[in-house]
Amino acid sequence: MRSFMSEKYATLEAYTPGEQPQDMQYVKLNTNESPFPPSDKVLEAVAEEAEKLNLYCDPECKALREELAPIFGVNPENILPVNGSDEALYLAFAAFADANTPVAYPNISYGFYPVYAAVNHLPSHVIPLKGDFSLDYREYCGLNEMIVIANPNAPTGMTIPVSEIEEILKSNPNNVVLIDEAYVAFGGESCVPLIEKYDNLLVCQTFSKSHSMAGARLGVAIASEGIIRDMNTLKYSINPYNINRMTQRAGIAAAQTSRYYLDNCKVIVENREYTTLKLKEMGFEVLPSKANFIFAKSSAISGQEYYAKLKSEGVLVRHFKKPEIEDFCRITIGTREQMDVLLEKTAKILSEKGC
Repeated sequence: MRSFMSEKYATLEAYTPGEQPQDMQYVKLNTNESPFPPSDKVLEAVAEEAEKLNLYCDPECKALREELAPIFGVNPENILPVNGSDEALYLAFAAFADANTPVAYPNISYGFYPVYAAVNHLPSHVIPLKGDFSLDYREYCGLNEMIVIANPNAPTGMTIPVSEIEEILKSNPNNVVLIDEAYVAFGGESCVPLIEKYDNLLVCQTFSKSHSMAGARLGVAIASEGIIRDMNTLKYSINPYNINRMTQRAGIAAAQTSRYYLDNCKVIVENREYTTLKLKEMGFEVLPSKANFIFAKSSAISGQEYYAKLKSEGVLVRHFKKPEIEDFCRITIGTREQMDVLLEKTAKILSEKGC
């Protein structure tokens, strides 16, 4: 089959999303989705808005921004709704780095960072994590580069304190520092309050995990008015109607039922601690996580084999083939019932190996 791909993208290695097999019913713990449905108010709002699909949505997302602003403690002008936080990342890479301004990010982090750098032909400054997978903030100070840090990190789930992020901000005043807070609702500390103090800070969050809206594709970029204006310039040049009518209404309704989602996040944190304890009792090493997933490995079984055997038992987890982390599997935290299935199947797999 012939390819007509432009030469500029001929060697591009695309991001690989988590698998979504349809061959059977799985306990799905591989893509960090919420195990809980959206609130009833969200479902009602989406049904009402479906009647207006013949009309374009509001490209400014005015009502949504006004609903979200007091929740984040910022002005509506500080918020840019995006089609999943991935869109915010893409706009930021395109807007704030170039051939003379590299983008710096950890070697073990969200897999879209190197892809967005490659798509935009940006030089990358890839900084290794320490041996324990922690991040040394001092390696990001004074770089004079665009900086991207996931906090909590993916796939490790580990965090750095906001005080250390502030040191990075202070030492790179002329470059955007992007903090990807996709998982902050599960025990992390948000940097959003620093936006008033630092006009180079860009925070990205998503409704996919904490608000049960992975299928609706809603994220937010939160930053100074200048950064939001720059990102809007690109948005209106690419896709002005980036948030559809139903997703805008769903986001408003989700914000209005925040207690429901806060309670769900609390349950997920409880299930995370429960699962971590049980896996450790089976001999697993589990990294300290503040996300809705854990990163675990066992000396008794390789990461690839553990993933494959769990899949054969009807449980999906995520395995990465990168050498530094190939012994680990990332396990999304679901309901207590789902985690008990994972633990039961894990015990069975280890028993079959004589452990």
